[in-house]
Amino acid sequence: MTTVSEYWGPMEPLEPPKSPEPLKPALSVRQVLSLERVSAGEPEVVAGAAQLDRPVRWVHVAEAADVGVMLSGGEMVLTTGVLLAGDEGKQAEYVQSLYRAEAAAVVLGLGRAFPTTPDAMRRAAERCGLPMVVLHRPFPFAELTEEVQSRLVRRKFAAVSLSEAVRTALTGLITAGAPLQRLLDEIVHHTGCPVVVTNLAHRVLATAGERSAVDDVLRDWERVARQAGGTEGDGWIRAELGGRGERWGQIMLCGYRGDTAGGRLLADRAAEALVLHRMLGGGAAHTWEEQSAQGLLTDLVSGVVPARQLLPRARAAGLPVNRRTFVPLVVRDAEPAPLERLLRLLGLSGLVAELAEGAIAVLLSLARDQDAEALAAHFAARLRTESGETRTVVAAADPRAAWDDVPAGLREAQHVADAVADSSAALDLPAVVRLKDVHLRGLIRLLRDDPHVQSFAERELDGLLCAAGEDLLAVLRTYLATGRNKSRTAQLHHVSRPALYRRLEAIEARLGVDLDDFEQAASVHIALLAHDAQQA
Repeated sequence: MTTVSEYWGPMEPLEPPKSPEPLKPALSVRQVLSLERVSAGEPEVVAGAAQLDRPVRWVHVAEAADVGVMLSGGEMVLTTGVLLAGDEGKQAEYVQSLYRAEAAAVVLGLGRAFPTTPDAMRRAAERCGLPMVVLHRPFPFAELTEEVQSRLVRRKFAAVSLSEAVRTALTGLITAGAPLQRLLDEIVHHTGCPVVVTNLAHRVLATAGERSAVDDVLRDWERVARQAGGTEGDGWIRAELGGRGERWGQIMLCGYRGDTAGGRLLADRAAEALVLHRMLGGGAAHTWEEQSAQGLLTDLVSGVVPARQLLPRARAAGLPVNRRTFVPLVVRDAEPAPLERLLRLLGLSGLVAELAEGAIAVLLSLARDQDAEALAAHFAARLRTESGETRTVVAAADPRAAWDDVPAGLREAQHVADAVADSSAALDLPAVVRLKDVHLRGLIRLLRDDPHVQSFAERELDGLLCAAGEDLLAVLRTYLATGRNKSRTAQLHHVSRPALYRRLEAIEARLGVDLDDFEQAASVHIALLAHDAQQA
């Protein structure tokens, strides 16, 4: 297995910043001109005023006429123009060469070669859109160079420090076994903007950030996803997720306020950490998809977050939600992966996730003209066939036409599944079990936490709720579940009829009831159902 040190390389521990802020944008031409030292030269913008927000990567003093070949882009070029005086062609070509080299701006010091702004240079700069600035007073270029270079170096150092701090923090979380969400929260802590992780189909797998900001991003996710492969801009920065020649997703910084280069650096660090996290987690291909669906369905069932607020998350997760019919299902004793494969096999849209141990929720999203009940029955029948388990039961709620009704539907399906769990009557239930199929057992399950029901169960069964009464309680459970069939009860407990009669007499004596009396037997039966529901 790849170790952290092998993946990242040697590291020295660095303490992460206590209050990290996004890296500020690199100096722009406008910011350079606003510096106090520069103002002493009385700068005047004579061309390209609309391009003053260009970033300045470096400051370069040059008098050579062919300076353009020496540049790599983003430089602010300072010159007196001594080699250009008297030749307008050279002046225009000089500006054009700077433009071709993608220089940030040209600053001309007046006085030595040009008493006033050379018109040929100004016109060429205006045509190219290259900012041209003249200094009306003598000004030592060294001061400007020193000021700008020192600021740029400080920013570069800040970027490197932040990069190392992010790497150290994320590595610490990974080695501590932190979940994906904790890593994303840490990334947000450093970037100060929402973060979204998607698969290759641009379905959202995980998010982090201020809830309202994340909701704003997801609300318009279809448009964002369409542009995900386009040019970065306006703080939308992405990094690919993958390894060993295979891509499987991307992470996006949504609305990063710092400069693009700094944001890209942070996105790359985040991507490296997520890839490592997945590698060390065993490389399960659908782990993050399952976590995403589980988080959404759990929030729906809990009701802590209103369903309307979860709608953008559902849409971003790839669930069709417009003009759809939703069918909430819960399958007992199953695994998410086979259910997901079955949905794909049947061509059905839905989310699959584990709600509780042994209970898998399936939320189907069907077109309005599809027969919801028939498709649910077909799904259940195919599940039995695929799993080879004839006792597999799918609990279902009635179809929901409104998204706001989905949480209640999921809770109803879960309630039905709980009522069926460990039921001796499971063999007699249909493949798709609904609320009407669980009868009294369903009602008791629904009321099991009511203190009055708890008191009733304890009062009715008091004589058997002890270690010595466990065997008799099991006999009573079977006797009542078989409809008070003595022969069947004796057979299931492998005892003779006389032995069973003695046990039934002992039960009646301990409880003070007559089990041949229908009302008393019904009361004990209800108490036993309530007791079993509470134990479950």
